[in-house]
Amino acid sequence: MKHTISVLVENHAGVLSRISGLFTRRGFNIDSLAVGVTDDPDISRITIIVTCDEHMTEQVEKQLNKLIEVLKVKTIPDEELIARELMIVKLSADAAARRDILTVAEVMEAKILDITPTTLTLQLADVPQQLERFVQLVEPYGILEIARTGTIALQKGSDTLSFRGKV
Repeated sequence: MKHTISVLVENHAGVLSRISGLFTRRGFNIDSLAVGVTDDPDISRITIIVTCDEHMTEQVEKQLNKLIEVLKVKTIPDEELIARELMIVKLSADAAARRDILTVAEVMEAKILDITPTTLTLQLADVPQQLERFVQLVEPYGILEIARTGTIALQKGSDTLSFRGKV
């Protein structure tokens, strides 16, 4: 089962290496990883998607909490999760295919970033399953390049993973 782990860390060089090393030592594969600063430039949020059972997730949380630079760790249950991933895709788009691709883009709420006589570059931000569906729909036209971010996530409702104290 996939689990979403949100981690607040001190924004220092080497922190990501120590965290990813923890997963490596335990033989866990990270499905997705995204890192970004928070409202406090001294604190970063790391969102990790990992496939493992509940027991392993608890063990990972305990190990993460032992790292000095880790401020808070929380596994966000699927039913409480708001998650998005960003994808940019460059497609082969001659005049004949362009209209069909633009129809798919409109239905999937993709944004046009660039148009040339032979290509069309689109942006889509959605849940990973919708991005996969989009890729399947446009694949027949010819994907020239694709870039995807890792998943970012927050918990629904008023519960937060914030750290208001200074590091």
